Amino acid sequence: MTANMGFIAPTKRAGDLAVNSLDLCQMAVPDLKVAQHYYENFGLDVREEGNGLGLYTKNHAHRWVSLSEGPRKKFGAFTFGLFEEDFQPFAARLQSLGITRVDPPRGAESNGLFFHDADGHLIEVKVAPKTSPDTKSQFGSVSSASGSRGAPYRSTMGRTFPRRLSHVLLFTPDVSRAVDFYSRVLGLRLSDRSGDIIAFMHGAHGSDHHMVAFAKSPSPGHHHFSWDVASISDIGTGAMHMLEQGYDRGWGLGRHVLGSNYFHYVRDPWGSYCEYSADIDYVPADYNWDAGDHPAHDSLYVWGPNLPDDFIHNYEG
Repeated sequence: MTANMGFIAPTKRAGDLAVNSLDLCQMAVPDLKVAQHYYENFGLDVREEGNGLGLYTKNHAHRWVSLSEGPRKKFGAFTFGLFEEDFQPFAARLQSLGITRVDPPRGAESNGLFFHDADGHLIEVKVAPKTSPDTKSQFGSVSSASGSRGAPYRSTMGRTFPRRLSHVLLFTPDVSRAVDFYSRVLGLRLSDRSGDIIAFMHGAHGSDHHMVAFAKSPSPGHHHFSWDVASISDIGTGAMHMLEQGYDRGWGLGRHVLGSNYFHYVRDPWGSYCEYSADIDYVPADYNWDAGDHPAHDSLYVWGPNLPDDFIHNYEG
């Protein structure tokens, strides 16, 4: 792990049996070439892997998302990492909770534990390094000195390259049921929620304000991947590049309430989003975050443009 990513030696919360990180997401899309164009322009390192694509961040060895091709866009599976000493206790927990373990998917090379969540998503839990940050990610804002020009020329403006995957938001028919499952089984902790409309969950061993979030919809689905960047300028630069490439639908620039991050969402070709995110709240391993239940007007954004009419529409459903 590289120092400029804000990573240090892995932290662990004493006495908590919990996953340490969101290690990998798997999703099917209708056209891998279309996906490659979108994600490469977003600033990700897209690699051909077998019959699919792997999504990496620049100068980082970790694969965050695995894409396959299917008849429609569909979120498929999570892999979560565990500390090695927690593997057998976690297997015992699954048995004690009556969670049915299933066989690995055909061709999967893993010694992990496989089971389904309450919405039918496949979950793998395996021994893996902690990839969630152990400190709050660095955030920068550089101002020019008096008598000098601060902004670059459009012709010399660079690209935005996200540093890591921050979180994933999924649709679910029952937010409270999802929170119960992911806390009781995986050991995630509730950060904040707004009734049964939306909920945000962080990792017990130190993570961003949310590693996984859930929003209410009649059926399961994927809303967005959120990618950490270093500044508001990075958000604007990335959003401008995507606009120039024809990705003109999205939402931002704005600032969220729950999580506090600055954001800009860029809609993908299938109705879900990637988010440029900067300066999200961080929950250390030794800190008990005071989870709140907030009214709707205090749960989405502090400032920003009006919300697009279909922003919270589940196109997967």
